[in-house]
Amino acid sequence: MIFLAGPRQAGKTTLAKIIAENFTNTLYFNWDIPEHRAQLLKDPAFFTTLKRRDSSTPFVIFDEIHKYRDWKNYLKGVYDQFCPEYRFLITGSGRLDLYQKGGDSLAGRYLLFHLWPFTAGELFGGKRSLEDFLADPLSLPEVDPGATTAWGALESLSGFPEPFLSHRPASYRRWSASYSQRLIREDIRELSDIRSVGAMETLYHLIPSKVGSPLSVSSLAGDLKVAHGSVQSWLALFERFFLTFSLPTWTDRIARAIQKERKVYLFDSPRIKDPAARFENMVAIELWRAVSSWNALGAGEFSLHFVRDTQKREVDFLVANNREPLFLVECKLADEKPAKSLFALQEELQIPAVQLVRDMEGFRSYRNGVLPIVVSAASHWCAGLPTFNAGDTLQDHPNINL
Repeated sequence: MIFLAGPRQAGKTTLAKIIAENFTNTLYFNWDIPEHRAQLLKDPAFFTTLKRRDSSTPFVIFDEIHKYRDWKNYLKGVYDQFCPEYRFLITGSGRLDLYQKGGDSLAGRYLLFHLWPFTAGELFGGKRSLEDFLADPLSLPEVDPGATTAWGALESLSGFPEPFLSHRPASYRRWSASYSQRLIREDIRELSDIRSVGAMETLYHLIPSKVGSPLSVSSLAGDLKVAHGSVQSWLALFERFFLTFSLPTWTDRIARAIQKERKVYLFDSPRIKDPAARFENMVAIELWRAVSSWNALGAGEFSLHFVRDTQKREVDFLVANNREPLFLVECKLADEKPAKSLFALQEELQIPAVQLVRDMEGFRSYRNGVLPIVVSAASHWCAGLPTFNAGDTLQDHPNINL
């Protein structure tokens, strides 16, 4: 089975229906539709009654099936009995990962992919293979004027399809005002039986002011007058439901590295008022989308970190593969001269580095001894991040026919 997870309103249902257009025999199920729900409860194998138009393999979409209390066991049974005769696509939020906490394991029965909000790399990338990029991550693609325009739209409208495609800030503001409230009050509350919904909402509204700095759970707990464990639990739920994502520190080959701090970022960047923090958050989303896509491609075990030592020298991002550092990324709103901390930590790690700025024409190359540093506009460099190539991935799995 294919599991397609990601933030609410990122376009999972739309993508699933687009994929279904490639099949002659299709069936769409949505747990939120009462008639669909009653049909499944009455006959768990209801999809076998599909009236086929030819002898080709049917394609069945289960949308929001994770809201069914026994969804894990149900999908396990469906797969074991019917997988040779049907193709299954299951869409949903982070609840698709909850099988890890108990119940019947779905291991070996699915491939998990993620659909993220739009990024500059996705909108304008795809021209470089991952192999070429990793061989020279500082090489820049040909300038696309549209990338700068798109970056401005992502900054003011977010990458979520509804507000992004509206092209109107007023539409974004209406969308954003209700998005987190619906997610917390409906999806998260239904799953976790949280009683302090108001405090959880306040926590989410505090996070934009914390972006760019290591997060202090104790400080947040003090501000909210709640237990330390409650804040930790709520932050974990925010990640599970794709309101936020967090990055750990990188410690290997860094003298006096900070060990246990984490940074938290939002998928809804325009919520962040501080321009520098908002810019860093946007770059974080670009890198997060790239790293997760490369992992889904089966290209490696990529991870995203930040670097900080006890001397308070810091670089915003480090991309690694199989615990080997690949390159550093520093974010500066307008400073086109490489940061001192970037020079210092690059020397320790001995890897390429790039400094991204918000607005810049062309790029500049520097040397840190024999090590290269490039300073570039974020829209230009991020447009060169390789995108996920679903065709290549599916060719590696001949039993999948999407």
